[in-house]
Amino acid sequence: MSWGTELWDQYDNIATHTQKGIDFLEKYGHFVDQRCKIEQEYASKLRRLIKTYLPKKKEEEDNQFTCLQTYKNLLNELGDQAGQHEMIAENLSTSVAQELLSLIKQLKDDRRKHLNEGARIQSQLQSSLMLLSKTKEKYERAFGASERALDSYQKADADLNLSRAEVEKQRMNSTVKSQQYDDCKNEYANQLEKTNELQSKYYGHLQPTVFQNLQDLDEKRIKCFKNFILKAVQAEKEVLPIVSQCLDGMAASAESIDEKEDSRVVIEKFKSGFSPPGDIPFEDLSTIDSTSVNGSMTSMQQSINPILEKKSSIIGTITGGRIRKRSGLLGLFTSSKEDFSELPPNQRRKKLQSKIDEITGKICQETAARDGLMKMKQVYESNPALGDPMSIQGQLTENGHRLDKLRSELKKFQDFLDELEGKAPSSPALRPKADGEAKVGGSLKKKKKSTRRSSVSDGGESLSRSGSDSSMSQQRRGSKNSEATNMHGASRSPESGICTSSMSLPSSSSGSNDNSGKSSRDPAEDVGHADVDDDDDEDEEFYDADPLPIVGRCRALYPFEVTSEGSIRMEENEDLWLIESDQGDGWTRVRRIKPSPMDPMPEGFVPTSYIETTELFAVPHPV
Repeated sequence: MSWGTELWDQYDNIATHTQKGIDFLEKYGHFVDQRCKIEQEYASKLRRLIKTYLPKKKEEEDNQFTCLQTYKNLLNELGDQAGQHEMIAENLSTSVAQELLSLIKQLKDDRRKHLNEGARIQSQLQSSLMLLSKTKEKYERAFGASERALDSYQKADADLNLSRAEVEKQRMNSTVKSQQYDDCKNEYANQLEKTNELQSKYYGHLQPTVFQNLQDLDEKRIKCFKNFILKAVQAEKEVLPIVSQCLDGMAASAESIDEKEDSRVVIEKFKSGFSPPGDIPFEDLSTIDSTSVNGSMTSMQQSINPILEKKSSIIGTITGGRIRKRSGLLGLFTSSKEDFSELPPNQRRKKLQSKIDEITGKICQETAARDGLMKMKQVYESNPALGDPMSIQGQLTENGHRLDKLRSELKKFQDFLDELEGKAPSSPALRPKADGEAKVGGSLKKKKKSTRRSSVSDGGESLSRSGSDSSMSQQRRGSKNSEATNMHGASRSPESGICTSSMSLPSSSSGSNDNSGKSSRDPAEDVGHADVDDDDDEDEEFYDADPLPIVGRCRALYPFEVTSEGSIRMEENEDLWLIESDQGDGWTRVRRIKPSPMDPMPEGFVPTSYIETTELFAVPHPV
C-alpha cells in the first residue's frame, strides 16, 4: 500500500503526520539522554557510597576477620556494578543518543526537501488551473460578445429604416466578435489540454512520488526507532552477565564467612600471653603472733601486688583501648618503645613478626633494584654508546647503604623476637674477624668461638665495621675499586658492610664440631671446670697442625686492600688458590700461589664479588 494512491488527497494530513513522527523521535532522544545521565549519576553515587563506607587504613589490622573480608569484597563487587552502569550510560550515549541526534537532523532535512517539492508541483498545478479559469472566462465573454454582435447584425439587416452603412457596420462588428470568440475558444482548448495533462501528471506521478518519499522517510524513522530500542536493550543485556557475576561473587564471599575462624582471630588478636593468677593462699592468723601476722600480711600483700599489677597490665592492654600516658609537652613528643616491650607477650610477638616481614619485603625490593642496576651497568659496559657505566655508581652506593640499614634493622628485631621466645641471641661473628687473632699463614690459629649463620638478618658486626672502615678503605682503593664494588653488588662488598650471613674461621680437625667448640674431655672434668668452660666459650685457643687443602683456583677481578683483620690484600688479575668457598656471607678464603717471605698474610679472606673462580678440583689438593 502506498500513500501516493491511497492518500492522494491528504497532503496536509501527511505533512502533519510526518512532523509528529519526527517530534516523537526527538522526544525519545531526550529520554535516552536523560537515561544516560541517570545511569551515570547512579554509578557516581554508588562509588561515593563505597568510598564513604570503605574501611579506613587504620582498620587494616581487622582484615583477618572473614566477615570484614566479605564486606570489602561486597564493596568491590558493588564497585564493579557501578562500572557496568557507567558502561550502560556510555553505550546509550554513543550508540543511541548521538545517532538519534544525527538521524533527527537528517529526517528534518529530508522532510523539508520533500515538502518543498510537493509545494512546488502543487503550486504549478494551481497556476495552471487559475490560467485555465481565466482562459475560460475570456472564452465565455468572447462567446457572449459574439452572440450579441450577431444578434445586432441580424436586427439591423432586418430593419429597412437603417442605411446600408449601419447594416455593414453591424456585420463587421459581428465578424470581429466571432473571430475573437474563435481565438478565445482555441486558447481555452489549448489551456484546458495543458491543465489536464499537468493534472494527470501531478496526480499520477509527481504527487505520488512526493508522498512515497514521505512514506519512506516515516518508515525509516519507525525502523530506526525500533533499532534504537534494541540497542538500548542490548546495552543492558551485555552487562547483565557481569552484574550476575558480581552478585555471584557477593554470594560466594558471604558463604566464606566463618564465625569460628573470626572467634579464633579475636583470640589471636587480643591474647596477652599472661597466665591467669593462681589461688590466694589462706593464712590462719589465730595460730601466729602479731609480729608474724604483720609479716604474713606483708608477704600476702607482696603476693597479691604482682597479681594486681598483672591485672592492671591486662586491663591496660586488652580491654577497651590502651591507656596512653602523656609525656613531654602536652603529649606531643610521645614515643613507643621500638622493641614493643610495653605490649603483652603474644601481642609483642605479633608486632615483632610483622615488623620482620615488612623489613624482609623491603630488602627483597632493594635486592631486585640492585640486580636491575647491575644488569644496566653490564649493558653499558658491553656497549658504551648506550650510556656511561659510572652513572649507575651513585645509585648502587645508595642501594648498598639502604640494604645495610635494612639488614641492621632486621637483625635487631630478630634478636628482639629471639629474646622474647627464650632463644639465646647468636653472636655476630663474621669473616674476616674484626677483633681477636688469626694467624692463617701458620699452624697456630687463635680466634673467638662463633657459629655459622645463614640468616639474612646477620650483619651486626659487618655494619659496625662498615661505618669506620669504608671511609678509610675508599680513600685507599680509589675509584676503580669503588666501581668494582657496585659492579658485583653493593650488598656484597666489604666496604658497604652488607653480608647475608656471618661465617667463622673453620675449626681444626682435632676440635669438636658442636656449637660450643670445646674439645672432648672427661665429663667429670667438665663439672670441675664449669666456670672455666664458660670463659672458654668467649675466647678459646686451639691448634690446627695441618693447613686446609686447596679446592680450586681463582683470579682477582679488582684490587682489594685489607679492611679488617683476617682479610688479605690482592692485586688485579692476581691468581690465587681457593681454600674455602663462600658460605653465604660474601667472603671467600684464598691463599697466595707464590707467597713472598715478606708477606705477613699469605692466606685470608677476600670479597667473593672481587674474584672469579677459574678452576675447581673434584678432590681437594693437599698443600
